[in-house]
Amino acid sequence: QVQLAESGGGLVQAGGSLRLSCAASGRTAGIRGMYWYRQAPGKQREMVARLATGGGADYTDAVRGRFAISTNKARNRWYLQMDSLKPEDTGVYYCNAVTNWSNDWGQGTQVTVSS
Repeated sequence: QVQLAESGGGLVQAGGSLRLSCAASGRTAGIRGMYWYRQAPGKQREMVARLATGGGADYTDAVRGRFAISTNKARNRWYLQMDSLKPEDTGVYYCNAVTNWSNDWGQGTQVTVSS
């Protein structure tokens, strides 16, 4: 199992930027996919970005061109750079790790974009 902890959320004005971080611990050698999800009030959780081992990054259409997912060399920390933020990007952002043995989630970090 992998333990995940997000950081970097906060309140920002529309057009601003935030960088989220996800720190992974535990059985990180088994991580095969690194993901960011978000959940807006009253809506279902949706995938925002993903980065698979040996593969490129992929994004949901709503954030493509504005958000970027990346990881460190050890692949035990990943990031979500969010630029040109919009009020509709508001929500709780979760990092997710898919491993050989589990599908693990962090507790989430709140992102609020004011208009």
